[in-house]
Amino acid sequence: MPDCFFPYRELIALQSTRNGGGSAGAFSSLNLGRNTGDRKERVEENFQRLCSDIGINPGRLVTSRQVHGTEILFAEEAGNYDGYDALITDRQNLFLCIFTADCYPVLIYDPRHQTSGAVHAGWKGSAGAIVMKTIEAMRVRFNSLPEECLAWIGTGISPEAYEVGRAVALEFPAGSCQRCPDRNNEEKYLLDLALVNYRQLLAAGVQPANIERSHFCSLRDSNLFFSYRRDRGETGRMVSLIGVTSAKSP
Repeated sequence: MPDCFFPYRELIALQSTRNGGGSAGAFSSLNLGRNTGDRKERVEENFQRLCSDIGINPGRLVTSRQVHGTEILFAEEAGNYDGYDALITDRQNLFLCIFTADCYPVLIYDPRHQTSGAVHAGWKGSAGAIVMKTIEAMRVRFNSLPEECLAWIGTGISPEAYEVGRAVALEFPAGSCQRCPDRNNEEKYLLDLALVNYRQLLAAGVQPANIERSHFCSLRDSNLFFSYRRDRGETGRMVSLIGVTSAKSP
């Protein structure tokens, strides 16, 4: 569990690594991506293993087929939905799931109202301010105050490894990108998506002391994480999960 969430015993929050599952080859071993080309039964076995380890019912997961957009689902019941890149809920024993393999997961918790949010922040979602829209959705739906919310920016591709073209770089404010020093004849930039989402959380009203950021890199730390870019598309997915449990000892 991220340190910022640790004091809240009612909360379950995590990002999985690639280790501890039953998948093989490019998907070795804890692949949780259902649309990756991995065998369906292995992915489901991996879900069962993860849920067993953290003590939750796999039938209480909320998932979505992510589309790199900015649509937000208010989840009232478990299930697999379509077209949402952010999920929010105020229900106990519902566990919001975001799948990544270079994009950034952002988990949000409002301890006063015990409401939570999970965001899939790739470059398109980040350019569309999906984190800010999620904070606003929690304010409208749950009366969450941004200054009371906690946020964790999980592991994604670090700026040292995330090279983008000029068109993508122009989608972001100054200071989010640096020109690649070894690309004299091409306009290539290094994009810091973690910084982009950190700044958006601040702009939404989340306090700096309430934001935690992972120090890992999905591309560099190949022993721990899947990376779409490193593995040229044939790879698994990690899950970032958050939810409030009614169990006495989560």
